[in-house]
Amino acid sequence: MKLRRIGREGPEVFPLGLGCMGMSEFYGSARESESIAVIHRALDLGVNLLDTADMYGIGENERLVGRAVADRRDRVLLATKFGVVRAGNPAGRGINGSPEYVRAACDASLARLGVDHIDLYYLHRRDPQVPIEETVGAMAELVRAGKVRWLGLSEVSARTLRRACSVHPISALQSEFSLFSRDVEESVLPAARELGTSLVAYAPISRGLLGGALPPASELADGDFRRAAPRFTSENAEHNERLVARIREISNEAGLSPAQLSLAWLLAQGEDIVPIPGTKRLSYLEQNVAATDVELSERTLSALESAVPPGAVHGERYPDMSHIDR
Repeated sequence: MKLRRIGREGPEVFPLGLGCMGMSEFYGSARESESIAVIHRALDLGVNLLDTADMYGIGENERLVGRAVADRRDRVLLATKFGVVRAGNPAGRGINGSPEYVRAACDASLARLGVDHIDLYYLHRRDPQVPIEETVGAMAELVRAGKVRWLGLSEVSARTLRRACSVHPISALQSEFSLFSRDVEESVLPAARELGTSLVAYAPISRGLLGGALPPASELADGDFRRAAPRFTSENAEHNERLVARIREISNEAGLSPAQLSLAWLLAQGEDIVPIPGTKRLSYLEQNVAATDVELSERTLSALESAVPPGAVHGERYPDMSHIDR
């Protein structure tokens, strides 16, 4: 298996990482024992990039990941994020990128994870009240202190990425990227490539939409945030399901599941792209990892471009897009 590198001088990783968010929140209930089993199986399959954040489960996801890797830390590239502040209010969202908060958030994450350093530390969302240079400058201090090894940003514009890289190399940019979310192709991905920043693609199966068998939003479990997500609501669901139906046809022709086809398409977009599909089920994990062995034909790639051109999907990615730096 050919590994992929995070940044110009960063670590090598398996072509897919594992998003751990849903193991604690946002996608209905989960069992810790099953989630830990998924993490262990991922490591056994060669997956070494685990992605969490301090806001997932208001710290509980970091604790879960920390427990899962406590006896196998040397096999893991731990990535976590800071900057989205919930402060005991599950429904509330604040953004804090101040240097003081950078330092405090890092120490808190280290304690929850039970480790002495974080491999890849992301600013989860840019704070519009704090110059990005100040936030990244504080993050760079963490690198010099040995608390963090590599730096990342999440959901920032090409301009913000350039400004950040003027302070310290940014090894990874985490953005939503999939057949259904291709905004990054316009300016963000070209800038990242120019700057030597890898793109870590979250929601590569579009939160299950590209899996091919998602129930209507109204039938999703209580606590599943997709119940209110624009792409899943009734006014957009019918149109988007027609796109998914075409993807199912193409996946059947290729002998793949729709999710595997979607991941294989993303992997084919460049060796500087590392998708991090999230799952809390062993069967889905193993299907996802199998996609790394797939090489799509030009015919299949062309069929996908025709079936789902950029902008084809209806509905925004989030109910409120104001926190996305554009």
